[in-house]
Amino acid sequence: MQKSSFKGEFHMNGEEPKIRIGDREELIYMLAEAAAIEHNVMCCYLYGIWSLKRGEQDGLTPEQAEIVQGWKRAMTMVAVEEMTHLTLVGNLACAIGGAPHLSHPNFPIPFGYHASGIDLELFGFSQALIDHAIFLERPEGMELHDSPEFVHPSDYHRSPPRGTIMPSAQDYETIGHLYRGISHGLDVLSRKLGEENLFCGDEDDQISPADAPLPGLMTVTDLASAREALETIVEQGEGAPEHTEDSHYQAFLTMRSNLEEMMARDPDFEPAFPVARNPVMQEPVEAEGKVWITDPEAVKVLDLANAIYNHMLRFLVQSFGRDREGADHKRLFTTLAREMMSALTPVCEHLASLPAGPENPGVNAGMTFTMLRDIARLPDGHGEMRVLSERILEMAHQAGQIFPEGHELEGIADALRGMAAKIVVPGAPPKPPKHVPHDDKPKPEKVAETEEDVIGREEGRDMILSFDTSRCIHARFCVLGAPEVFLANVVGQWIFPDKMETQSLRAICHNCPSGAVSYEPKGDTAPEPAPLVNLVKLRENGPYAFRAPMRIDGKDIGFRATLCRCGKSKNKPFCDNSHRDAGFVATGEPDTRPSETLAVRDGPLDIAPQKNGPLQVSGNLEICAGTGRNVDRVTGARLCRCGGSKTKPFCDNTHLKIGFKSD
Repeated sequence: MQKSSFKGEFHMNGEEPKIRIGDREELIYMLAEAAAIEHNVMCCYLYGIWSLKRGEQDGLTPEQAEIVQGWKRAMTMVAVEEMTHLTLVGNLACAIGGAPHLSHPNFPIPFGYHASGIDLELFGFSQALIDHAIFLERPEGMELHDSPEFVHPSDYHRSPPRGTIMPSAQDYETIGHLYRGISHGLDVLSRKLGEENLFCGDEDDQISPADAPLPGLMTVTDLASAREALETIVEQGEGAPEHTEDSHYQAFLTMRSNLEEMMARDPDFEPAFPVARNPVMQEPVEAEGKVWITDPEAVKVLDLANAIYNHMLRFLVQSFGRDREGADHKRLFTTLAREMMSALTPVCEHLASLPAGPENPGVNAGMTFTMLRDIARLPDGHGEMRVLSERILEMAHQAGQIFPEGHELEGIADALRGMAAKIVVPGAPPKPPKHVPHDDKPKPEKVAETEEDVIGREEGRDMILSFDTSRCIHARFCVLGAPEVFLANVVGQWIFPDKMETQSLRAICHNCPSGAVSYEPKGDTAPEPAPLVNLVKLRENGPYAFRAPMRIDGKDIGFRATLCRCGKSKNKPFCDNSHRDAGFVATGEPDTRPSETLAVRDGPLDIAPQKNGPLQVSGNLEICAGTGRNVDRVTGARLCRCGGSKTKPFCDNTHLKIGFKSD
């Protein structure tokens, strides 16, 4: 942790406006202001990201496409960290007895909603947008002018009258100034109310790193953790006096330099679509500064995009306020919020390629982030699940109409239906139970699907013994433990299942970490037993070694598997030893994380490799160091498989920075 970002004082234009926080309600109010800024800024950045062209299909050269993709990755990481900030502010609000704030007025954000120095509009990727982002993210104390494209009104002031108790808006020079004021308010109220009384909220109501692995996310329980959360926000970019090279401010400075270099080489370079400035869904009462989207196709795509966006927010707000008994639902909802965002991105990229309408020739459509009137939390229970599932199915039906078979986005409808299927709705057929009794364990299916995959399959007296070359990582338990059964480097038959006593051969099979060796029992031979404890071991500089009744994308793969975590395997999600040639370095002994013993330690484990992303694991699982030491106990996790995460084995969204690719 760097030195506190709130130590210094800065005075601009004479005397700096003071942020006064004298009671809990004022603190909740100012946290809502901070949440709205983070949310609105994130939307502005996403709009710029989605306006960028998609590659050669949109007329870019291969070199240009690579550079534009790099800008997308850099801006996406900034947007992800804005989501971290929004979630941290929500956790702060919950910690002091409040609730997260996820609403905002429709764009363009009206003047007066934020301080006079903050103008938030939807603007396509350009030097003007980058200059505006640099202005917003500038370190506190830096004199800087906004882009001329963003015209601020004459200064207005938002100061509450002294002696009042009704909270109202207050002035601040920068976003860092706002957070410094909130930090000071926390100090004041800790002394006034007592720290324990101020932080009266339940930690379980918050979203933790185990629920959503956002970079820098943490829960807040006291003044020290509240300060740390605020410093994380500032140090990642908004107003840090000593910004790091990974700050938002520096990211946009680098982006501006790259864009200027590209434009100097080719003045005709157009990295983005000419998207509308401040598009709107409905004909505006005041048309100035807004573009009404009227193209029939764009209208339908925009409508779907806003529906997905609002339901993503719905899942996020449903994730807060869950006690320990609702932990499974919290993890489900945070997972679904991420999946909704993954579906939203290609829809909005496609939207930016469509015309806005004949009234605005040469202008393309764009996402409006139009809000529902209310995004408040639904009550827990049967109605909650039905509402959430029903709405996704409505969107899936609409997506199927807009993106029929053959359309580049035809998979959106199926993706949405898959999300709906994860929600258990009262009256729907029950899903398989998490706990499977030990005397009724599922039997692993035959690992290989084709004869090409099996280079050895021989029938013996008590079993049919198989070897799947596509899964083998050459651990050599087979050839060293049963050298008469598995003959290495021979031509012709090389597997002889009857050359070893059956029980001993079964043990050899069970020790194969990759699942390459498997058997089908015959007669009185017992099938392979499912593990009593689901676990994954982290191999030093190597793969994940799983032992559990596993399903990958819904398909049973047995009880043993080694899955790639270096990002280089040509047989993803399985390891093929590419980590050796790649020089992959990753400890097998990460620090132990605080966790509690799982109530149930076995049962089915679902593994869903995310496209260009991590392994999404659902089910009871103990994550262990290579020596067997416990690292964490989870019922769901996102495990890095790009090889770049700084929080291995957990994903920290580095895959977005490095352009990791995998279906």
